[in-house]
Amino acid sequence: MKTLDLRSDTVTRPTPAMREAMARAEVGDDVYGEDPTVGRLEAEAAARVGKESAVFVPSGTMANQMAVRLHSHHGEAVLAPEGAHVLRYEGGGAAALSGVQITTIGRAGLYDAADVRAAFVPSADVHLAPTVLLTAENTHNTSGGRVFPFERLAAAAAAARELGLRTHLDGARLFNAEVASGIPAARWAAPFDTVAFCFSKGLGAPVGSVLCGTRESMLRARRVRKMLGGGMRQAGILAAGALFALEHHVERLAADHANARRLADGIAKIGLAVEGACETNMVMFRLPARAGRAVEPAGSVGDVLPLLRAMQRRQLLINPIAPGLFRAVTHLDLAADDVEDALGRLEEALAELRGASAAAP
Repeated sequence: MKTLDLRSDTVTRPTPAMREAMARAEVGDDVYGEDPTVGRLEAEAAARVGKESAVFVPSGTMANQMAVRLHSHHGEAVLAPEGAHVLRYEGGGAAALSGVQITTIGRAGLYDAADVRAAFVPSADVHLAPTVLLTAENTHNTSGGRVFPFERLAAAAAAARELGLRTHLDGARLFNAEVASGIPAARWAAPFDTVAFCFSKGLGAPVGSVLCGTRESMLRARRVRKMLGGGMRQAGILAAGALFALEHHVERLAADHANARRLADGIAKIGLAVEGACETNMVMFRLPARAGRAVEPAGSVGDVLPLLRAMQRRQLLINPIAPGLFRAVTHLDLAADDVEDALGRLEEALAELRGASAAAP
């Protein structure tokens, strides 16, 4: 039985054509600025988001933390959306590496100009950490791949500029937002001083992210990258995979979005509650309040375990991300037929739990 892995779009494997591009990559020592493939990737990445320059890094976490470091000093404050990756999934990096505190604003990944103004703390009050940076995440992971409404985001960024704040866009899945909205990545990135995006998520490369901004800021970013241990040598092998992904795997994200909608419809039909609008490649679904004694009430610590184990027995991998809540992610390695297969296995897993509940004394 084929394993169907819907845990994340980070689980994809390089395609044969991508492997060929990586094998043929021209390389040099990137720390000395001598890797031509890295140079081509950085130039193309910067152009895609309308920035002057870019720095190739191993991960999206490093790209975000480099941006925080560039835009802040110890003892200052950063604004981020509720559930932001930069706060929730980066190992406390903002506090440990840059000495800043993060204040969340808005709800479910979104905020508006009024939220920015209400949370802003000026430097004049010595009792409080002054606000220096606004971050946004598009698409937003923990709200299910949500696309930040463009005009709302632009207005919030404009408010930040009026207040003298610097701005950073965590665009790990920015091209999912581009494909879903029809708005070019460069337009999404325009209001921000820096923007990061990943090659190893929806674009399907094995490794890598990029941070983009002005030439001057990216010169400083290279120093921060070195300090964080991100200086790579013959990195063109990795950059070639990322460049191939950028050139060949953006438009095909529409197929992932269609598969996610198909998956969401199927999950709803078998009796699970789908949360959110399924705008891109993620489907959030919740267990019913009570599905017999084999599944505890949603919200309890162990409520996901019986379903998780039943799915694993059928080689269906879907991550629980909160009590009672699962996140399924479509990607390059999943075809439409795999989605139908996944729905069948999920339905079987639920039937197993219901049968166990009925048989329990």
